[in-house]
Formats: sequence, structure tokens, C-alpha cells
Amino acid sequence: MAQFTAAPAASAAVADPAAAVKTLIGTSNHAETFPGAVSPFGMVQWSPENTRGDQTRAPEPGGYDYGTTRTRGFSLTHMSGTGCAGGAGDIPFLPHVGAVNSSPSSDSRDSTYASDFSHSNETGTAGYYRVGLDSGVNAELSATTHTGAARFTYPAGKTASLLVRTSNSEVGSSAAHTSIDTGNRVISGSVTSGNFCGYIGDINRRSYYTLYFYAAFDKPFKTTGTWQDGSLRSGSTSAEGGTTYGSDGFPPGGKGSGGYVTFDPGQTVGVRVGISYVSAANAQANLNAENPAGTSFDKVRTSAHDAWNAELKRIEIGGGSAAQQSTFYTALYHSLLHPNVFSDTNGQYVGMDQQVHSVSGAQKAQYANFSGWDVYRDQVQLVTLLRPDVGSDIAQSLYNQANQNDGVWDRWTHNQGGTHVMTGDPGHAAVASIYAFGGTSFDAKGALSSMVHAATTVTAADRSRDGWNVAVVGERPSLDKYLSLGYVPSDGNAWGGAGETLEDVSADFGISQLARRLNDTANSATFLKRAQNWRNVFNPSTGYVQERDSDGQWQQSDPGSDDGFAEGSSAQYTWMVPFNVKGLFSAMGGNADAVRRLDGFFHDSDGDWALSQAGGTHSDLSNEPSIGSPWLYDFAGQPYKTQQTVRQVVNTLWSDQPDGIPGQDDLGAMSAWYVFAAAGVYPIAPGRSELLLGSPLFNQVVIHRGNGKDITLNASGAATDAPYIRSMKLNGSASTRPWLPESVVADGGTVDLTLGTSANTSWGASAADAPPSFDTGTAPPTKENLALGRPATADSSCNADEGPDKAVNGSVSAGSSDKWCSLGGSKWWRVDLGAAKPVRTITIRHAGAGGESTALNTRDFDIQVSSDGTSWSTPVQVRGNTASVTNHSVNVTARYLRLQISAPEQGGDGAARIYEVEAYS
Repeated sequence: MAQFTAAPAASAAVADPAAAVKTLIGTSNHAETFPGAVSPFGMVQWSPENTRGDQTRAPEPGGYDYGTTRTRGFSLTHMSGTGCAGGAGDIPFLPHVGAVNSSPSSDSRDSTYASDFSHSNETGTAGYYRVGLDSGVNAELSATTHTGAARFTYPAGKTASLLVRTSNSEVGSSAAHTSIDTGNRVISGSVTSGNFCGYIGDINRRSYYTLYFYAAFDKPFKTTGTWQDGSLRSGSTSAEGGTTYGSDGFPPGGKGSGGYVTFDPGQTVGVRVGISYVSAANAQANLNAENPAGTSFDKVRTSAHDAWNAELKRIEIGGGSAAQQSTFYTALYHSLLHPNVFSDTNGQYVGMDQQVHSVSGAQKAQYANFSGWDVYRDQVQLVTLLRPDVGSDIAQSLYNQANQNDGVWDRWTHNQGGTHVMTGDPGHAAVASIYAFGGTSFDAKGALSSMVHAATTVTAADRSRDGWNVAVVGERPSLDKYLSLGYVPSDGNAWGGAGETLEDVSADFGISQLARRLNDTANSATFLKRAQNWRNVFNPSTGYVQERDSDGQWQQSDPGSDDGFAEGSSAQYTWMVPFNVKGLFSAMGGNADAVRRLDGFFHDSDGDWALSQAGGTHSDLSNEPSIGSPWLYDFAGQPYKTQQTVRQVVNTLWSDQPDGIPGQDDLGAMSAWYVFAAAGVYPIAPGRSELLLGSPLFNQVVIHRGNGKDITLNASGAATDAPYIRSMKLNGSASTRPWLPESVVADGGTVDLTLGTSANTSWGASAADAPPSFDTGTAPPTKENLALGRPATADSSCNADEGPDKAVNGSVSAGSSDKWCSLGGSKWWRVDLGAAKPVRTITIRHAGAGGESTALNTRDFDIQVSSDGTSWSTPVQVRGNTASVTNHSVNVTARYLRLQISAPEQGGDGAARIYEVEAYS
């Protein structure tokens, strides 16, 4: 394990983050990642298929378990941290030392056609994997988006064989074909597979994709052969036959087909492999486009390394130890594997209708493998934050899949197949979040229309119990009852009615926010109201979300029980109302009661941390239902506890070791949580882009957005044991708000934090500092203050602590100097919104709003606007004002707003006092 030795602390930004990635992180402790070679969002994931002595069972989904040091081949496709029994693992290649004297399908215990290896002879980093097998073969793997490259070095003096186990996908196959072309040194063919979670129920015990491959070798074949089931055919060049899925969803032993070739001993053999889900011709075309003849293995490896650096450098970190840097960049790496490119280099892909389609319009690529229940919470937000173009393509891909699937947004899609796995309607939450984070280059109006239809139109599948419980076939199981009762009852079709209700209301909230952004006020209001249905499964007599029958009766429930919930308990799910935390806390009895319950949720009775595997009444930060809960203290006036709790999770549940991910990585969902947590921010709710604050682990985090708008978090005093925010500035203005507005994601910004080892319990403690919650009848929180934290200037200031920035800091502290004040001869104040933006409402808070005498409210003033700061127009003139707060309706597009004050107060020519200026689109 020498590759996991920690290095001394570093302070400079990481120059080569791809080299910091250790792909063996997450290959133990059931995180179920794979260590092999892949490019960012790549179609090819060339990685080992290890064995515990059973050819029909992978040791873990993803094909690899750190504690299993025997491999039966290297497959071209994988999914990272999926759960179930795995999936993909298509077309394993095994460099074998020795002759092929029997059918590999008959080697049911993997005793002959497999090899041991040692971790001391293994390396995995971004875009490259190497292992020295005990058989004497040195295997090296790399990849482009659509192709793989391998270099197999055989020992001298022994038969050098290579097996292509065409039919042996990780969970079996229904058909396979292998063809060996000796003259052109090519092995090609296809496998037809699917069966994701098929062992759980026969609804998924089916094939839904065919993968084609074209492998070109740089050394001639000495001999050839094929096999089918137990029959070995020496000299043959063609074979057919899948493994089948057996009677229980697992492929039976002894079944399947493939081919083998041999080479002269002691050679280094290079192989280039192209794949396609469309056709054999496309597989070859993909190879020719990205990895043509004459391309060296080292060139592919260098290109993969460079491609990863281009993506990983979108978040630059400074400071921290080498171990922390590796943990961070490996988590970011895992976050950028899926969804992966599914269309070929010519733009073709197979849709969920099993027809060939081509990407068009703004879409550059179709993406596949969407683990919806997991990734809608943070992973699609992270991807879109860094790559709005990729986020847009993912949103378009999901919409395309729905269109090709009779309007159904399947919650877990594998290649071009719907699997229905898990709960909720996550596509609706994900698409709305992508749009909020700047991924807007897709048919958002079409997607919204489709989502509204799916969320309001009951189908036969919604009424069906087929696939219960893990893979219920309906997009919204028991939608008919949800629409009539306002919740999914315990006697419905869902995998737990109470949990399904919470998932559905998050989807409804996502629809409401996308509709709002697209100016669809009717649907925005309708679905915002529907989102409040969480109250219908919150039992006020117990204070927990619980199962409820169709007649309204509450079922008996233990807070630690998972009855009514998927992969979580009542106590863990109760916190899962991210869009209306204020309403949830009020239902619990107020902030004080909520904080008391959160404290008990994260600690045991002795006061020790209870963060994972501590029972159903405590948090489980190794799985999705709990991952938003540490951030909730931000809403209750005690953000220092969010800072403390998040840092404890980062420090204790994550590391740079093979067991350094605390649970299934779920196609990057858990790793995305770590990236956000280590950077000190987290998305507030589906369909919104406000960021809740924890505290950065590093001295500096610079997020380079794909739209050119950087977000910089400077953390003076950052250290492993210094999680507490002592003070903060947003774009140069002091702030006590433990959250960042949507404008920071849209326009970029700079956050300056001073961190320490002791808590500043007064920072963020005011109710006015709390992040927004979204309830019916609360229009103001749904509006973004465009002026908040923006640079402001003025003619003068009465005192040093009454500068112009105080009028845009988002705070009005009664009776304090939290205002702009001027005694100048010409009293004016100006704010720069950063870019020309539509402004519809301007709110000004005068002296009375800050607790001063209303006689000091501004009497006469003009509001002026400009696009360049030079030419001004005056949409608002106010004379004789006496109000403490004035609201002004305008219809302008402007970058600059200016107040020109002619009579600063009611009685004479005293000081101008402006506590806050707010501008809303």
C-alpha cells in the first residue's frame, strides 16, 4: 500500500490534480467504485473484473473489491458505485499465460483462466491503470471517450494467450457474437445485455442494449480458437451464445461464448478497442476517429491525463495535506464519470424506443446512466456548476429519453434501458437544478411541458405494483392517490408511501422553480403549493414523517424504523424538506426544538458523534437521505454547528485510503457531496442555486465555471481543526449570512472567510440571516436581490463604518451603523450589478427601517439607471416621501443603479441615511 503514504502539507495550488487522483480510493468498504482507466464522462471504462472463485458473481458491483486479489479479465464498461449486483462489465479481455485447452465457460471457479495479483504491483490514477499479474503479464490500460488502449507484456518462454469473454457481462447476457479476423489482426463482435437489479425481480430480468466492439492488435495472431458453453473449438474464428440470466436473475455457470488468440512469447502486445451501442460500423468508426492505427499507448495515456487535468483544474485548491488533496481530487474525479457519453462520434445513439437517433441543435452529445434518486441532490449541480454545457446536454438527454419512452421519465436509466430502480421522480428535480445552475442550452420549455404532463397524468403503470418494491414500474407510483389525498398512502404502490411523498414534493418543487424561471406563473404556483404536501405525512403528535393510510389514519411507527421509506428511517427522512426548512422547523416547534433534535441526531446519548451505522434514530452520512441534514443548522441560527458537523464528516468518514468513501458512491453522488463539503458550500434545494455555507477545508478554493464566472473562497486560518467561521465578506462587504445568493453562481464572486478553532456563535444567529425557505404565500424569498453584495460607491460617508457597501450587505440592524450615511454637498449612491440585467422592482429601506426616527426618512430622491455608468436615465422621481420602506416598480435593463438625493430627510439639509437598496428582476 505504498501508494497511499501521506506526504507533508502543501500550500500552493495543486499543479497536477490528475496525478493526485488515486482510483483505488473507494474500492473497499462497499463504495463499489472501479479503479480502471476512463476519460471524463467516457463511454469506455476499462477496468478489472475480479473474482472470489465464482464466474457468475462479481465480488462487488463495478467488478472490483480491494480485498479480492484475483482477476478474470479487464472489461470495457463499468458503472461506479451502483449497488444491486452490478451491471455492464461488458467484454472482458484476459491476457493469459498458458495454452487454452478447455472452454473458459467450464472454468466455473475461475481456477484456470484467472490470475492472482498484489496491490504492491498495482497503480491506478486518472486515465491510467496498471497491474502486474502473478502469471507474469504486465497489463496497462488507458482510454479516450469512445475507445480503450491496452498494453499487455507477456513473459518470455511461455504461451501468450488472450481471451475475449464476449458473453460475460457482469450480470450475464442473452446473446453474444465473436469474430476473429486473422489477416487484419482484429477481434470484433457484440454482446446483448441488461438485467440491472434483475435478481431482485423479473421486471428487470431482460436485455435492453447491445454493445459492439472492434479490437485491433499490433501483433499477428499465432493461433485462434473459440468456445461456446462447454465446447472448445481450436482453430475456429467465430462463436455465438449468451450466458442467459438463469431462473433467478444470475447467469448460470458453464454458459457463454468467446474467442481467444495466441502471440509469440515474450512480446508486448498493443490493442486499440472502439465500442458503440449503435452498430459494428460505428465501433470501428469511433476507433478510427479517436485512436487510429499508429497511435501509441503512451500518447493515449498522456491525452487521458491531460483531459482529466482540464476538468479537475476547474476547481483549484490551495493548502491542505497531500492526503486531503488526493481525497478531494479523487472525489471530483468520481463526480465526473457519469452520466457518460452515449452517442458516437457521428452523433448517433440508440434511444429508449430502441431506434437510432442523432443529436441535433445545441446538443453535442447524448448521455446515459442516470442514477436519479442519488444524483439529483448534488452531483448534477456540481457537474453543471463546472460545465454548464455538459449539464445542458444531460438535461436534454433526460428529456430525449422521456420522449422516446412514451413520456415517462424513468428514475434510473442504464444505457438505453429504463430500470425503474429506487423511488421518487428525480428527473424533474435534476433538470430544474441543471437550469438553475446555468445549464440552460436545452429545450427547457419542452422539458417543462413533459414534466408537468407526467406529474399530472395518471398512467396504468402508476397504478401498477409491478416491480415492487425496488423497481416499481410507475414514474409516480400511486399518482392517482397522491393527487386526491395529497400524499402517497401506505397502501399504495410505492416503495414506502411516506418516503415517496417526500421525494415527490422535491420533484414538484423543482417543477415550480423551472416554471418560475420560464415565466409560467400558473404552473409555478400550482407546483409550489403541491410541494407543501410534505405536511400531509408529518405527524404533529410525534414530530416525525410517518406512513399514513388512505383513510388518513397514521400507522404505528418507530422513528428508527424504515417502514415506509427506501434505504432510510423515519428519523432520517424527516429532515428531507430542503426547500422549506423554516416550515419544517416551525412544525417541530421552532428553531430551538429543531436544534435540539439535530444535536441528538448527530450524537449518541453520551455525546459522541453518531454519523454512520449508529442506528435508525441517528444520521447515516454514508447514504443519500441524510446528506443534506448537517447543513440545516444554517437555518436555525446556529451555523457554527453546520461547520462543525460537516468538518467532522469530512475528517472521519472520508480519506485517501481504499475504504475512504463511507458507502456506495452511487455514480458520483456521494463524492459530489464531499467536493462541496470540502469547498465549504452545498446546494440549498432542487431547482435553486443558492449555496449553504459550511467552511472550506483549504486556504483557497477557486471554482472556474464553464461560463467564465469564477467563484473564489478565501479561507484565512483554514486547517483540519479550524472549521468555524469567525467573520465573512461577500464581494468585499461584510456579511453574517450563512449562505450565498443565486447571483454568486450566475455571476461569480469572492467570499473572504476568517476561520478559527472556536465558534463565533453570534455569526449568522439572526433570523434575518437565515437562508430562504419556500412556502405558499411567501413571494419575497423566491425573488433574487440583484444588488446584494455588489460593489457600491458614493459621494462620501459620515463615518468609516457607514460606507456605501452597507446599503447592499443584506442586513438591516436596528439602531446601528448598518447603513450608508452621507453629509456631502451632493448626496449620491451607486451600485454595480455586474452586468446589464432586467430590473422590475427596487426596494429602499430608509432611516425608520433601521430603527431611527421616521423624521429622518429620505424625502426627495431620484432613482437613475445606466448600462455604461456614463449615460443615465431617471425612471423614478420621489418627492415628499415619509415612508420607512419604499417600493418602486420599474421596467428597465441596467447594470448600474444610482440614488440622487435632493432632500435627505423631513426637516432640513441633514444626513442621508439609506439602510438597504434591493433590486429584483
